[in-house]
Amino acid sequence: MDRRNFLKQVALWYAGLITAAPVFRLTSRSAAETVPGPAIAVAKGDDYYKNTVAVIEAMGGLGRFVKAGDRVVVKPNIGWDRNPDQAADTHPAVVRALVEMALDAGAGSVRVFDRTCNEERRCYQNSGIKPELEKIKDRRLKCEFIDDRKFVPVKIERGRALSEWAFYKDALEADCYINVPIAKHHGLSGLTLGLKNIMGVIGGRRGAIHHDIAQNLADLNTVIRPALTVVDATRILLRNGPQGGDLADVSVRQTVLASTDPVAADAYATTLFGVKPEMLATTTAAYKMGLGQMHLDQCRIIEI
Repeated sequence: MDRRNFLKQVALWYAGLITAAPVFRLTSRSAAETVPGPAIAVAKGDDYYKNTVAVIEAMGGLGRFVKAGDRVVVKPNIGWDRNPDQAADTHPAVVRALVEMALDAGAGSVRVFDRTCNEERRCYQNSGIKPELEKIKDRRLKCEFIDDRKFVPVKIERGRALSEWAFYKDALEADCYINVPIAKHHGLSGLTLGLKNIMGVIGGRRGAIHHDIAQNLADLNTVIRPALTVVDATRILLRNGPQGGDLADVSVRQTVLASTDPVAADAYATTLFGVKPEMLATTTAAYKMGLGQMHLDQCRIIEI
């Protein structure tokens, strides 16, 4: 199916004009242990902080990824002036859990930031992320606005569509980069998940990325590979993304998932929308570049 027909069918399904969504059979925990591919830990429940802790523990604990003194970046989506219920930004409880686990693991510093689309102060405040992190009294934590002086040009050696782009210096220099997107609809790419969340750490004219967006995003993701991708699907935006605003567009799923494989994480998150992973062009482009596994029958699904 081409991208235009894919977006049309997704829109029809969301609008209720077609009712048959694909059914996905995911590997059970016992069977998953025999599959050699990447692990995806999935937790469900109404305590989003505990869900986040649970998936990280299932991945071996954050101490597996964060060493004493490490510079850690926790990169959520804080792009929009929306409150947590509107499902445009990563849930603050998910972000706080990851920050506190990184600090407990001995991180030398933990930075939280995003290049916002709406006015940055409103985004940080109304998303609930800055107020939640202000409750953590630790000098190692900085929830800070993007400093445009810190974007540096990077040659994209493996790029097929892009040869160079500006990246945020603090993201490039992180010893442990944790990608924390929210799963939601996007008017141009169909969905925005982990791979697209890299838009928050690039400079320049980001609008130009939307031309041939799938390959461009795959190219950008060759520069920064997260140690972990933690997808917030506690509530997902079904329509009118990425900004949303109408609570009628939100579906509460109470789900958090994590993987060391960014493509696998996106592939699983795609199924929460009733869409096959291979129907999302960004996922397919990243898979073809060897950035991860998109076939869920080749992944170890750990359900909590």
